[in-house]
Amino acid sequence: MSKKEKLLQRFLQQPSDFEWSELQTLLRSFGFQELKNNGSRRKFYHEDLKSVIILHEPHPKKVLKAYAMKEVYHKLKETGLI
Repeated sequence: MSKKEKLLQRFLQQPSDFEWSELQTLLRSFGFQELKNNGSRRKFYHEDLKSVIILHEPHPKKVLKAYAMKEVYHKLKETGLI
């Protein structure tokens, strides 16, 4: 199993300790680009799919909130990437 597959499997389990850096890696592996805005708001844009995921980067802890995990999951499902 590749690192991407392992990371995807971990994400699909919706763990309570999934970190921002893991999400960045996962979304990049699907072809998303991260666009930084002012403050902690981040956009992930997939040019081919014309899909945007907008999230707040968690701080000071780098662990994603459950609602953000669900939002990303539904967006990936909606676009057919998972």
